[in-house]
Order: sequence, then C-alpha cells, then structure tokens
Amino acid sequence: MKQIAVLAGDGIGPEIMAEALKVLDRLGLGFKYAEADVGGAAIDRHGKALPEATIKACKESSCILFGAVGGPKWEKLPPQEQPERAGLLALRKMFDLYANLRPAKILPPLASASMLRPDIIEGGLDILIVRELTSGIYFGEPKGLSDDEGFDTMRYKRHEVERIAKVAFEAALKRGKKVVSVDKANVLSSSVFWRKVVEEVHGKYRTVELSHMYVDNAAMQLVKNPRQFDVIVTENMFGDILSDEASMLTGSIGMLPSASLGEGGFGLYEPIHGSAPDIAGRGVANPIAQILSAAMMLKYTFNMNKEAGKIEAAVLAVLAEGYRTGDIMAEGCRKVNCARMGDLVAERVGG
Repeated sequence: MKQIAVLAGDGIGPEIMAEALKVLDRLGLGFKYAEADVGGAAIDRHGKALPEATIKACKESSCILFGAVGGPKWEKLPPQEQPERAGLLALRKMFDLYANLRPAKILPPLASASMLRPDIIEGGLDILIVRELTSGIYFGEPKGLSDDEGFDTMRYKRHEVERIAKVAFEAALKRGKKVVSVDKANVLSSSVFWRKVVEEVHGKYRTVELSHMYVDNAAMQLVKNPRQFDVIVTENMFGDILSDEASMLTGSIGMLPSASLGEGGFGLYEPIHGSAPDIAGRGVANPIAQILSAAMMLKYTFNMNKEAGKIEAAVLAVLAEGYRTGDIMAEGCRKVNCARMGDLVAERVGG
C-alpha cells in the first residue's frame, strides 16, 4: 500500500504541507494521499479534534504525514478536548507510536545561524534524540485537577523502557556507537527503574558505549558541549524539552523534522515546531522541517533511502545557494517565501 494519510492541521500546517507534497510529487513515486482534518480545524468542522473519518483514513494508510495543530482559538476548551491532546496525542497513543526520533543537525550553510559560538560547534553537530512517546507523565494514571490541586503520575513499565532503549541502541550502531540515557534517578523512582532497565538492555549491545546523565545537567551540556552527544534516549517529558532545546542549537526550530514510530513500519512524521498562528496565512513559514519529515517518512516507512537522500540533498543545495526564509535569513542571502522555498527544493529534487 502506498497511501499516505495527510493531516495538515492548523495554523501554518496547510501551507507547509502543500510544499512537502509538492516535493514528493516531483519524485514521481505514485503515492495516493488521503487528506483529512485534525486538531482545531476538525473541531470547527466536525466537533472534535480527531473525527472518525480521520481515524479511518489513518488506519487505511501506510503512515501519517502530519502538519501542526493548536492555537489560541481553542485554548478555552477543556484540556482533554484541545487540539494537541485530543488530536496529536490521541493518534500517538492509538497507533502506539512509542519511539520519537528527533535529529538535531547543523547543516553547513546554516552554521552561522546557530545560537552557539563558532568554536563550540566547530566540526559540525549531529545529535539524534530518541524520546519515549506514549507513556510517562503525559499518559500516566491517575491524574487529577480541582480548585485545590492538580497532579499527574509519571509511570513506566518494563516493556516500555526496553523497547525504546532498543531503538536507541540500534540507531547508535549505525552512527557513533554512543548512547547517553537521560533521567533524574537521584530524585525520581521512575528514573531509578528507567536506568536499571536501560542497563539491562545494554547487555545486548556491548559495542555501544552507554552513559547516564541527569536531565538538568543534560540541558546544560547541550549548550556547553553538544558535540559530546551522539544518541540521547530519554522519557517523554524530558525528551520533549531537550529536543526543543537542541533544535535551537541548529539555528531554527523551522528546520527540524521528526518521526514517531510504532511496530511494523507505521509512523507519524511531523515538523517539531508548532502551528505558529501568528504567521499563518502570510506565506512566510519555513517549510523545510515539513519537507524533511517527508524524507524521514520515505526512509523509515517505505525503505526508500535513495529517494529520501534526494530530498535531503536538494534542501542542502538550496541552502548552499543562499536561499532563506525569514527565520533563517542572513546577510548576503536571498529571502524567499514559503511557496518559493518549496518550488526550489522540488526543482532540485527533479533535476
């Protein structure tokens, strides 16, 4: 099956999705798109963030290409009905998309856009954050909210830690053979358990170097010495925070894709940024993260590494030629809008 469920979502989602599909079409791979509503757009049209028609489209597809959801318009809804929790998080849980891969890589043409001093990133930066995505404090029970208190539960089961640790070690075997497991084992019982299970899984991957780091130190080290990292594996909330921090080391959150994977090749692919409602409809969004998310989709769901490489090479070529959207604009470069950036990448993919 070569059908993709296309869920553009809210804000800039439809704009950047159009450019990703433009690039995919240029490859001529014969994909069929099942476009469906999700998030705030689905609430407005269907009364809920994840309608049955959208679920059906996802179940009938090989994977999901996702844009972004949310915005101020829906923030007054009950938390469980808001676009992200009722839409995106529900999809992750429904399809058991437990492994979130978030690369943070500095592309040579954008080295000057990094927030770090040149000497800190000299020689390049290429980090893969492997974030557990369907458990932890975001999903743990019990939860509670009243006028007097609010509470959440951070909970992990053995198989949940085992499988995400395996993903991290397998990824490291194809990279620099180093894994840093991030936790808070000096305070949290769930982290003591996490560290114990990761150590056990490591027994099957002795050619990979494993170390442990507390999350607060990891946040500092990402800024102080990011080149020490190869693969970082961590639980849901810590991964959410650290991956956003890592994204800014590369110059712009608008550059980074992600893959949320389950068993058997099914995955959800999305840029790590949000819906950016403040710039929606203005044509100024950076579509590169969405385009690179499509490349990750080709690689992980369809095993089309050659075609994925064409997209990545096309993005690099466009940047090397000096084209920039506003978020990565630099002196001496040529500023382009969202659609033009998509055109440029598509032209080089097909060239």
